[in-house]
Parts: sequence; structure tokens; C-alpha cells
Amino acid sequence: MIPSSRPALAALSLLGVAVLSGCGGTTENAAPAPAQSRAADKKHQLEAAKADCMKQKGFKYVPYVSPEREATDDERRRDSGDYQAMRKYREKYGFGVFAMHVYPKEMGNPAIKPDDPEINPNMKIQSDLSKPQMQAYRKATDACTITAVQQVLGLKVKSQKDYYNEQYRAMKRASTAEVDSDPQLVELATAMATCLKGKGYAISKAVPSAMDNRGQTEFLVQEDKLGRQQRNVPDAPPAKEDGPPMIYTPTLTPAEARPYLDKEIKAALDDIDCGKDFYPAYFPKSSAVSRKISEQFGM
Repeated sequence: MIPSSRPALAALSLLGVAVLSGCGGTTENAAPAPAQSRAADKKHQLEAAKADCMKQKGFKYVPYVSPEREATDDERRRDSGDYQAMRKYREKYGFGVFAMHVYPKEMGNPAIKPDDPEINPNMKIQSDLSKPQMQAYRKATDACTITAVQQVLGLKVKSQKDYYNEQYRAMKRASTAEVDSDPQLVELATAMATCLKGKGYAISKAVPSAMDNRGQTEFLVQEDKLGRQQRNVPDAPPAKEDGPPMIYTPTLTPAEARPYLDKEIKAALDDIDCGKDFYPAYFPKSSAVSRKISEQFGM
């Protein structure tokens, strides 16, 4: 099986952004938005505009938006920074990185077919195309995404990738301005960093958003290294500010991934013990920023 690649979850987790390629699984604080959200309304508008554009170009495209799932009680508690709920999750899944390989179906590993797969009608349309038709279809889809984004959101983007990167940049700017500058969060993040240093962890940056994602980032880097080794891909280049880095996901059996997850669980429990005061203050504020940007970009 060829390992897949996906944008870094850690680079997005501080921003509350869903994984762009659709290859991410269940993460600790990724509860779905409420039904009928303003972001969902924008998604429907974008899909309708894209379908109209595709029709004008001679292609069939069905407006499709994944149904929003109601958050469970445990997810809501974790999203509020509840210590017991977060600890319960981390005792089994750590930061949600190597758990993707140990519990592939449960965590939504894209390499494992789910019991009740979500059916996007456009996948069937594409599966019936020849290679030249597929290339033309994808080119048209990218062009129509640009058109839809400008019509619905009033944004000028160069490509579908640029659209995602623009959201990423907007989220980072908002997080820096509204979360990392919050005096209470800065104080709590500094205390958390001091606690973790006392446990032997290296802390390079103690701002609130960095403290939220530092643990997951550490294990995503390990996962990426394994994926690159499997695919003979060069080491990761320096991180860029204009978009999320790409994580090369390795192919691991549950037994192969278990030692990595065990280490991840220990680190995740140390993290939550040091951050028990930080997370309840941080999550509500970071979630508010995430909702605002998601509504702005229709994601």
C-alpha cells in the first residue's frame, strides 16, 4: 500500500481548521459545528455557484456538502477544556497522531474503508471519465472554484490551493491578534511551559497557540519522518508561513504503531496535567476565532 500524504494537523489545530485534503481522522478538539451554521450556508452557496460554472463549461457537477454531525457530550466537554474528558481521550489516543494507525477505522484513517462511507456523487461522475477527460474535469473544477469563491465570498484567489492557503493565513492572523495577545492566556501558557520544562520537555515558544499544538506537532514530525523514509522523499523543508506543511503519512500496522502511540500517550498526559488551567481558558477563545474564519471562508 502506498502511504498517503496530508497537510499537518498540528499546523492547523491551533486554528481549529479541518484537514484540507480530507485525510485527517478524529482529533481531540475537532467537534463538528452545529447544524445550520453560517459556515454551512456559505458551503452550500459555494457548491451551487461551482455547479453552475461547471455546467457552463460542459461538465456535470452535483452541489454536495457533507452533512454536519452533532457533537457528542464527550466532544463538547473536551472542547470546553474539561480536564477529565481530555484526560480520558488522551489515555487512549494521545494527541491523535499515531492512534490513526493503531485504531484506523475508529479514527477515520483514509486507508481503511469505513462501514458507512459518505457518498459524494461527484466521485462516481469522475470515476467514469477517461484520463484526458479527468484532466479537463479537474482543470475546470479548479477554475470554477476560483469563480465561486469570488462570486460568493468576494475573494480573489489564484487556485483552489490558494483558497485554502488564504484561509490558513487569515486564521493565523486572527489567532495572533485575538488569542496570542490575550494577557490571561499568555500568563497561563507561560505557567504551562514552565511546568513542562520541569518534566524535561523542550519548549521553543510559549505563546498560547504554540502551547496548544506543541505536543501534536512533535509526533506529527515523527510520523512525517517515517512516511518520507517509506516513500524516499527528502526531509521536510523549512516551514512556510503562507500555508500548512505537508505530512507524509506512513503505512503502519497497529503493532508497528503501538510503541509510538505509547510514548505519545505519556507526553499527552504530561501535557494535560500541566495545562489543566490553560485549556479551559484557551479553547473557548480559540474556538470563537475558528468559527469566525470558517464562516468568512465557507469551510
